Amino acid sequence: MDAKAPAANRLPKTTISSVRTGRKFSFGLIGIYTGMFLGAILSLFPFYWLIVMSTATTSDMFRFPPRLLPSDQLLVNIQKVLDNVGFFQSFANSLIVAVSHTLLVLFFCSMAGFVFAKFEFPGKGILFLFLLMTMMIPQQLGLIPQFIIMQKLGWINELKALIIPGVANAFGIFWMRQYTHSVIHDELINAGRIDGCRTFDLYWRVALPILRPALATLGIITFLGSWNDYLWPLVVISVQDKFTIQMLIASMNGVYSTDYSMVMAATLMATVPLIIVFSLFSRQFIAGLMQGSVKD
Repeated sequence: MDAKAPAANRLPKTTISSVRTGRKFSFGLIGIYTGMFLGAILSLFPFYWLIVMSTATTSDMFRFPPRLLPSDQLLVNIQKVLDNVGFFQSFANSLIVAVSHTLLVLFFCSMAGFVFAKFEFPGKGILFLFLLMTMMIPQQLGLIPQFIIMQKLGWINELKALIIPGVANAFGIFWMRQYTHSVIHDELINAGRIDGCRTFDLYWRVALPILRPALATLGIITFLGSWNDYLWPLVVISVQDKFTIQMLIASMNGVYSTDYSMVMAATLMATVPLIIVFSLFSRQFIAGLMQGSVKD
């Protein structure tokens, strides 16, 4: 080979191909990261815009071109919310409902999912199929029957009417059943039985610690849904002292005029618990989704 030949010609073919592959791989990574970055910007922009609107006055919200940077009216708007509406009472109501409902859902759905995954009993397949079929029924169709039941129980205008219904829901049972089936093997259950564990002990001491990622995932989904629920509370709650935070924000829309600076400030304050909950349990949430997507 000529000593004066270009360096690229003297490289082995495997080296040249690996360099080309590395370039393609690098360009692919750049495209992936660029897409993820743009997706993150699009996802976070509504939260940023909420902050901008919360710091502005109502007149600033309608000016053109719109203000893109936060203003200095946030504390003023928050003070107007605290002075004119019962924010803390509604916030406490929503917190009680969301936390209580979430804990009950985690308990009943995880226990039912564990039974469906690891125990055999007559009619198990038919019952589970019926459970899955209920997921196809729109929630709105159950409003009138649920309202009649709440009325018979005397739970109208009570927080119990927002906590108890749906504590054993089809999605939660299905999610916990699938996760339990994929991560808890029969050998572990048999070992627990040999050690003298009763049925509830198998669930409480053996299965529940392993199901923490799935519980975190279901807990976040349930808490978000309960905190943001508006339709069902609107049906069963008519007393202002029992308003949830979503009902309170909706009631701030006036008939002839609305102070949108107050509405945006109250919405921002109502979003803070959701951010805190997701931040605390985000790692288990992602782990639960990843594990639930893998089939043994």
